[in-house]
Amino acid sequence: MTTPHDSPLGRETRYASRCDASLLFPIPRAAGRKALGLEESLPFSGVDLWNGYELSWLDPRGKPQIALARFSMPATSPNLIESKSFKLYLGSFSGTRMEGAEALRARLAADLSKAAGAPVDVALVPVRDFPAERIEALDGECIDGLDIDVSDYGPPRPEYLSADAADRVEETLVSHLLKSNCPVTGQPDWASVQIACAGPRIDREGLLRYLISFREHSEFHEQCVERIFCDLTARCAPERLTVYARYTRRGGLDINPWRSSVPGAPPNPRLARQ
Repeated sequence: MTTPHDSPLGRETRYASRCDASLLFPIPRAAGRKALGLEESLPFSGVDLWNGYELSWLDPRGKPQIALARFSMPATSPNLIESKSFKLYLGSFSGTRMEGAEALRARLAADLSKAAGAPVDVALVPVRDFPAERIEALDGECIDGLDIDVSDYGPPRPEYLSADAADRVEETLVSHLLKSNCPVTGQPDWASVQIACAGPRIDREGLLRYLISFREHSEFHEQCVERIFCDLTARCAPERLTVYARYTRRGGLDINPWRSSVPGAPPNPRLARQ
């Protein structure tokens, strides 16, 4: 079985200029979920949204083309795709002639679906639509201004989480202080997180301390979000819960995992740090 340490991360990099699906490095989700006790069924539905800002290819006459790319990978896929390998794969199209944007989209969807083990949706945003790209903000009340002392930066401390069962609310809370580390290279991963819940009122100071306690934790983006979802479920007993993290981009890619007890699909806003 392959492990994250077998991946291209941290190694001298060969940049291919012809499309090469073998560059994609799938990582089974099962190991991270086993640590959370999610071996039989998932308590959430979800999707991982990826946005690609460095996609270019050649038209049939050799003229470079560009587009923004949107990728939607179901949380039920057996594998996630390691981000550096994803970047190298996208970069391998830079010297590849394609018949058109639709041919490129279909090739991306086929290769990524094979690596993930489930259908991956792909959409390309052409240059003419670039002006519609806007910086947005996550809906909800930001808790980062709470006046608290902090000295605990990891591992994550679910014991900070609590809720008042006598006070039932429906609210959306936001923090921009989520930070974790790549489990292979130790590079920092920065994110804004949105927590929408209905049920007992979550103690906000405890929630903020909990999110900050990820600061020196090493785990992939998708696993961090699933950990937050599971810890909130276990400690606060919400009737409905959605956790959505928007990570800053690295190598022209941002990763945005969404997990919810309510089926649906998240918006894909571009935040100021993305």
